[in-house]
Amino acid sequence: MSYNFDEIIDRKNTNSQKWDAAKNDKILPMWVADMDFNAPIPVIEALQNVVTHGIFGYAKVPDKYFESIIGWFGSRYNFSIEKEWILHTIGVIPALSAIIKALTNVGDKVLIQEPVYNGFVSPISNNNCSKISSNLIYKNGKYEMDFDDLALKLGDPTVKLMLLCNPHNPAGRAWTKNELEKLGNLCIENNVLVIADEIHCDLVFNDNKHTPFATISEAFLNNSVTCTSPSKTFNLAGLQVANIFVSNETIRKKIHQALLQNAVHDISPFAIEALVAAYNDSENWLNALLPYLYTNYTLLKQFLSENFPQLYVLPLEATYLVWIDCSKLNVNVSEFNKKLYNEGNLWINEGKLYGESGLNFIRINIACPKAILIEGLNRLKKTINTLQ
Repeated sequence: MSYNFDEIIDRKNTNSQKWDAAKNDKILPMWVADMDFNAPIPVIEALQNVVTHGIFGYAKVPDKYFESIIGWFGSRYNFSIEKEWILHTIGVIPALSAIIKALTNVGDKVLIQEPVYNGFVSPISNNNCSKISSNLIYKNGKYEMDFDDLALKLGDPTVKLMLLCNPHNPAGRAWTKNELEKLGNLCIENNVLVIADEIHCDLVFNDNKHTPFATISEAFLNNSVTCTSPSKTFNLAGLQVANIFVSNETIRKKIHQALLQNAVHDISPFAIEALVAAYNDSENWLNALLPYLYTNYTLLKQFLSENFPQLYVLPLEATYLVWIDCSKLNVNVSEFNKKLYNEGNLWINEGKLYGESGLNFIRINIACPKAILIEGLNRLKKTINTLQ
């Protein structure tokens, strides 16, 4: 079956956070992480069946929901998940909030690796914990973990949890098994539980591979909690569904209780059917999407190399979020980003959203038809040319 990812779909006036939150309708949004492609046909048809039925009452989560999750992660990642390990919720951020609530006390520290997804911060502070960062090392044009710094900071007895972004947003890294092994061993040595946000796990390119943290060893499985969702993979964010995999029964019961306390445990009949259709019937769609996304990345990289060689585009191993080093542009990136928005009518993310170490970077979402990407790049070019 062929898929037309070049089709431009008008998302304006659809209550889209991405498209309708701008100050005017001239702005082209390439910021928040959702895609400008239709969801897979099996998902759309499954949702249409729910609508046709016409009654939208409270949902009981059926066995097929759990079976589809187990099948997907088993076949793609050799991740053997048992049904009772799975806790469902409305999103990965609500999941993180409940996990931190369940497993920390006031004043505990939670370790992250900046620059990292800014959504990690509020679940930490909202649960009266403190954020501590072991910043990634920017070396030879890509990011690495700083294992010496990790050893030092994980050794702090007040650090109880580590939030691992795997694959990493915004750095675009698909962490290798070797990197994850080093990290996991440090966490076990220091009695720090790993919370792995693996929402981008399916969006990995070329010869790169996603390694679920929990699959590396039995010890890692028991010392971790994994958060996943079909939302990034199949463009389902608005349906609000995510899952938490917890093999440790004691930890699982605590998290389940926190999900109930936070009232984020119940999911909708739409979410259930969409997830089942995505995981059971939409793999071919994903397999067609991935090369399209990487072609967009290649286009962006070539465009910037030809027009602005002082901008460095980092390698994209995973995610559809491109991280660009603007340090040689010799501008204040925050002011440049405002100029892009206010004068260039282009909405992207500035790097400092992801921590101070992201100060000289920007992030661009390339999950859109090629024509939209080209328009965005031309707006970027026009704005940069006004700086010369």
